[in-house]
Amino acid sequence: MSDQLRPRRIVLDLAVTLDGFIEGKNGEIDWCIMDEEMEFTAFLDQVDAIFYGRKSYDLWGQYTPGTNDSNEEKQMWDKVHQKQKYVFSRTQKRTNDQAIYINDSILAEVKKIKNQPGKDIWLYGGASLITTFLQQGLVDEFRLSVHPVVLGEGKPLFSDLKQRVNLKLVKTRTFSSGVVQLIYHLDDA
Repeated sequence: MSDQLRPRRIVLDLAVTLDGFIEGKNGEIDWCIMDEEMEFTAFLDQVDAIFYGRKSYDLWGQYTPGTNDSNEEKQMWDKVHQKQKYVFSRTQKRTNDQAIYINDSILAEVKKIKNQPGKDIWLYGGASLITTFLQQGLVDEFRLSVHPVVLGEGKPLFSDLKQRVNLKLVKTRTFSSGVVQLIYHLDDA
């Protein structure tokens, strides 16, 4: 089915440690492995929009790789910055040529965006935005790349959930780096 005929999906795609953290206690992500085998640019080709929480957008929404970064990393960030960006914020109320800010009526706004023609939407995060989307039933696919590291503390992937979310495993991929990618859909049973 072509992208134009099926509804857009919201895909939570992110790296997580074996003990469930998305960053270390000081915000570090130096444990995150990026290699060609994981085909992250292929994922980027499947999306045309990114949902950010305001803090994540402030950190990564306009990130520019350094001169010492690889050409592959520079090309990846160029692809990221070609996507339409939506920023969910309770405090900042603005829209500019880099991002559209959504301040309230999240459910209605997200449904309106999902019903527009286009490719899938990457739910980038952060953790509180992910929780909000889970509680509203807005995540269609979970693509979690579990990295072979245990941090012991940090920012957990899921927090403050008020209800169970049952998932169905639809695909797994393992990589020579030790990363295991788990792809889940909501279990409607």
